[in-house]
Amino acid sequence: MGDGKRLRVAVVGTGAIAESHRAAYQAHRDDVDIVAAADVDESRAVAFCATTEHAQPYRDLGSLLAEQAPDLVSICTPPGLHVEQTRAVLESGAWVWCEKPPCRSLAEYDEMTAAEGDGGPYVSFVYQQRSGSAAAHFRSLLAAGDLGRPLVAHCQTTWYRDAAYYAVPWRGRWETEGGGPAMGHGIHQMDLLLHLLGEWAEVQAMTARLVHDVETEDVSTALVRFESGALGTVVNSVLSPDEVSRIRIDCENATAELTHLYGYGIKDWRYTPAPHVAEAEVVRWHTPPDDFGSSHAAAFAPVLAAYREGRRPPCSGDDGRRVLEFVAALYKSASTGLGVRRGEIGPDDAFYRSMAGARTGVPA
Repeated sequence: MGDGKRLRVAVVGTGAIAESHRAAYQAHRDDVDIVAAADVDESRAVAFCATTEHAQPYRDLGSLLAEQAPDLVSICTPPGLHVEQTRAVLESGAWVWCEKPPCRSLAEYDEMTAAEGDGGPYVSFVYQQRSGSAAAHFRSLLAAGDLGRPLVAHCQTTWYRDAAYYAVPWRGRWETEGGGPAMGHGIHQMDLLLHLLGEWAEVQAMTARLVHDVETEDVSTALVRFESGALGTVVNSVLSPDEVSRIRIDCENATAELTHLYGYGIKDWRYTPAPHVAEAEVVRWHTPPDDFGSSHAAAFAPVLAAYREGRRPPCSGDDGRRVLEFVAALYKSASTGLGVRRGEIGPDDAFYRSMAGARTGVPA
């Protein structure tokens, strides 16, 4: 793994999100070589490969793995296919870099990670909102005590999706998508919130289907208590014409606020000091040592480093599971009307097997 050779990578599923993976790999072209792509629509695979140096197109993953023997495979297919494809890639000896949502349930997540080898290969998931340098800067300020204790948080993913979006057959169905905007849209901001503030302790939630003719919800709200004692609100929507992604964290010494849509840079963060904080401190808050935005390219860098060093990458194992457990708790709380604690959803729980609980395949 540490031989310095270019990493041979492949992409499965060449729809829109695959372009972000291609861009990430080409940003690391000195270390990465895209050798193949597979799609059930062969013309899409051919078109994708035409944008690379010499990647070969395939109609199925099995043939790609057998003929190309890649070191790492991006899985960019609908979530209902992730378990089967991840297992096939891991069994071939290659690592997996899988798009969100990781899968449709905690049971499926545990099935995927159970297919990992002892010491690798590993499956890591694309939570690229963690990757911006400004997020690392916030974490360093919080760890150093500069911001004081976190007290109140707000996490907002309020986007807009029309009927044409849900005309794609696998969207909006428990069986194929695994959930609504809490799974398919807000999971990135919620993962970033947990990355910034640490473990959650309890969630109470509501979901509703207010507009779209789908099985899943089209809006959700939640209250969350963190292990630190901080309280937060979470809103996920596909009903919001004025689209925004926002995280606001009120600490003892400052309010930190991130406002963006699909990605951010340092310019999208704002720190407002409490009255007792000196201005010199505020200047330092706004000037992190590095300045690069959140992106697939930035998110892939630590995965590449982990591969080279033969260690578990970030956004894998327990680290990758945390936000999925939070989403499962959100759905369980909304269904039962009760608060759900972290660690409560085990293998005997219906919400371990499906985000719909016992309602799989029927309207929410």
